[in-house]
Amino acid sequence: MRLFPYLGHGSGKVVHAKVTTMDADLDRIVIETSWTGRHLFDAVCRIIGLREVWFFGLQFTNKKGLPCWLQMDKEIRKQDVPRGEDGCMQFLFLVKFYPEDVEDELIQDLTRHLFFLQIKQAILSMDLYCSPEASVLLASFAVQALNGDCTDETEPLDLDKLLPKSVIEQYDMSADMWRERIKRWWQNNHGQTREDAEMEYLRVAQDLEMYGILYYPICNKKDTDLHLGISAQGLGIYKGSNRITPRPFFSWSEIKNITFKNKKFHMKTVDKSGVSFRAKERTMNPSILDLCIGTHNLYLRRRQPDTLEVQQMKALAKEDRARRQQEAAQLSREREERLQAESERNQLKAEIEKIAEQLEQAKEAARKTEETAELLAEKARASEQETLMLTKRVSEAEAECHRLQMNHVKSEEALMRMERKAREAELYAQRISMSLADVNTKPHYASHALITESTLWPLSNLALQGTLSHHQLMISGGSQEGDRSTLTERSQLHQHHQGVPQSAAPIYRAVPPNMAQMMHAPPPPDPSVNQRLEFHNLRSELEKSRQDFSEKARQFKERLNEFRSEIDALKREDRQTEHDVIHQHNVQNGFDKFTTLRMSSRGAPKQRVEVFEGL
Repeated sequence: MRLFPYLGHGSGKVVHAKVTTMDADLDRIVIETSWTGRHLFDAVCRIIGLREVWFFGLQFTNKKGLPCWLQMDKEIRKQDVPRGEDGCMQFLFLVKFYPEDVEDELIQDLTRHLFFLQIKQAILSMDLYCSPEASVLLASFAVQALNGDCTDETEPLDLDKLLPKSVIEQYDMSADMWRERIKRWWQNNHGQTREDAEMEYLRVAQDLEMYGILYYPICNKKDTDLHLGISAQGLGIYKGSNRITPRPFFSWSEIKNITFKNKKFHMKTVDKSGVSFRAKERTMNPSILDLCIGTHNLYLRRRQPDTLEVQQMKALAKEDRARRQQEAAQLSREREERLQAESERNQLKAEIEKIAEQLEQAKEAARKTEETAELLAEKARASEQETLMLTKRVSEAEAECHRLQMNHVKSEEALMRMERKAREAELYAQRISMSLADVNTKPHYASHALITESTLWPLSNLALQGTLSHHQLMISGGSQEGDRSTLTERSQLHQHHQGVPQSAAPIYRAVPPNMAQMMHAPPPPDPSVNQRLEFHNLRSELEKSRQDFSEKARQFKERLNEFRSEIDALKREDRQTEHDVIHQHNVQNGFDKFTTLRMSSRGAPKQRVEVFEGL
């Protein structure tokens, strides 16, 4: 049994169709001649696995070279679909209806990816105007979605696949300068997954002035060349080549119905005013009517509860998103662990290299130390020999000095003996002389002197001994007094401790065990306190997230303004397009896409109808 029975040959005559999506080519799809556009569209959706089919359609180029949408309720053979040289019908599977908010309405990853590829291609082909600063920002999200995080090993960026040619030609900047600025913004997207980067791309792109608008040339009653812009917000009338500022604009809430009759479109507003216009190309009428009806139906559908199918898709998408977040968190943890392991490995490697270098230095130092030690040993041996020689000389000199000293001592002793003998001889001579002179002196005088001298010497010795005994007695008495004072202090200290009253001691009373447990046990928890605490934490988290989002938005806006000011100095004024001039004027006045739409919607619908008729 075939997976896709519509790819086989059925009954009757069959033809082949080639459908090109933004992601793949479906060659030679076999269709029957009785198939309507719905059959082929459902077949393509089943092949690629798309469930959000209400955003897409099949587009072909008619025989006049104009793009048209395949009508779903009409047979394919009855539509103006040309065949190629190989006999196949060629179709493009494209976004036909745009959401008001991509983040809220796009559910499937495949849907978001197809939107991303188509918007990116429209910007590069300059079908969708994009300002230079927004082009660089979108390019950073595109490379993040396609290549992942920015690394040093990233290959040079291909500018032709990232920036529109008109933006590159408007500035005196080299390709490397553009790459450097894209890479600078790319580094800010570190950690974003492909899904997150594509969604950020679409968030920025949906604020572009021409995003989600399909333009068709029309004429009013005065045959003025105008363009009808069909978008999720409503219908806008654009004059000349200006595709940014509608004149005027009608929101879907103001439009009652749109009909096609007598080769003209008739739009009725809620105040019963009417607008009539016709398309310049008659073959475009079915596409214009189909787009208006389908876009208005989606506008009404958004304001109704989701169907069961949409609820199931959102639930599955939420589960897939949660699973991807878990996988991303796990991958992030593994990446951090790997980076940490690599860091530790590099650190260990550096330490090993450092230790090896230190080891080499130590070996070199040891070698130098050995050489130095050998030199020192030789010097030590030489010094030792010199020391021995000097020691020997010193010993000899000391011996000679000792000998000379001994001789000197002996000489002095001999001299002293000679002097003593001389003095003795002199005394002896004096005595002899005195004896001879005093031979007639009384003999008792001499004996009395001798007795006195011999008596005084013992008395002096006794006096000296008495002095020493008195000194020793004083020392002994002082030590005894010190011992007595020490004993007295100890006795007083003991008496002081013995004299402390009993009432001064601390009093401890016994506490019952159950009473102690009750005193130390915590109070029972209060449920209301926990609830208030959880509510306070939740409120703090919400407030913190809001502040973080506001701060990020403010910083992002400041950086975008700084980047705009940076590249404005390199702008070539002679290469500015009309859309560049209009965009610059809106930026200077603080206008964005939605501000412009509100300004174009001022006044009653009847007044805007009059403006349209007067163009």
